[in-house]
Amino acid sequence: MHFDEQKPLDIVLNDLFDQYSKHVADVSKITNALLEKAVINSQEDIVNDHIAFRTLGVSHLGIQSFEKIFQAYGYERRDHYYFEAKKLDAYWYAPPAPHYPRIFVSELQVKALSEEAQQIIYRYTNPIVADPVAKLDLADGPGVAAFLQQPLWSLPTAKDYERLLQESEYAAWVIYNRYYLNHYTISIHELQAGYNTLEAFNAFLEGIGIKLNTSGGKIKTSADGLLRQSSTVSALYDATFSDGRTLQIAGSYVEFAERLPLPAYQHLDPRELTAAHRREGFEANNADKIFESTYTQQIHKG
Repeated sequence: MHFDEQKPLDIVLNDLFDQYSKHVADVSKITNALLEKAVINSQEDIVNDHIAFRTLGVSHLGIQSFEKIFQAYGYERRDHYYFEAKKLDAYWYAPPAPHYPRIFVSELQVKALSEEAQQIIYRYTNPIVADPVAKLDLADGPGVAAFLQQPLWSLPTAKDYERLLQESEYAAWVIYNRYYLNHYTISIHELQAGYNTLEAFNAFLEGIGIKLNTSGGKIKTSADGLLRQSSTVSALYDATFSDGRTLQIAGSYVEFAERLPLPAYQHLDPRELTAAHRREGFEANNADKIFESTYTQQIHKG
């Protein structure tokens, strides 16, 4: 994923991906293996289906704040999703032009947590007394890119992180990682034959030692059968907390999406298919399982 124009959106997306790919070893491992097998000629040949962010549903933050950045760049809010067990809301955003990725933004319903967990989160977020995005010059691409990499609240203690982890692994992930890019997604159907189905691509991934999220099966399939998704499992990395303790915690991961043609276009030659002919949007049941790519049970599964 790389954009050559110097529009604010291009600058922001390039910086997000550069920072993310430096910290997620599976990105270069997958790209390099695809290059070695001549499936692609460069990273830019990979079509990015979507990128995803996690937020906290508290005053001045959450989706209502975060979405303003990308809406200013022409993204349009689409479907709402609700994840009851994980206490999450989410929306996806359609890009201003087809070559940009979709964006998926989720938000933790903080008020649905226990009183203790809520108080831990508020301890960090209460000092934020105004929407931080409102202060940004959204036409300043480097400034917005820097904002998305900076902490909005103080570094948590290991004790607070561990307490949140017991109740909501999502909450623990966000309290430490903040707005860090959660994942990017390779459009599998855009690859050459032999790699353009999830069955084939997952076999390729496991052949190079990539661990896949098995929650709901390695391939998560929408009810209509037209959106199929897989993902890696986050690696663990050493994180130092404000009390000086270091814990191994989940980082980010890589997702893979296969969007099949809509029924009206399934007769078309594959070479004629465009994004407009394929299944759009997301699927709550798929996403529910994809979230678990950063969850302890998946990470430690043999």
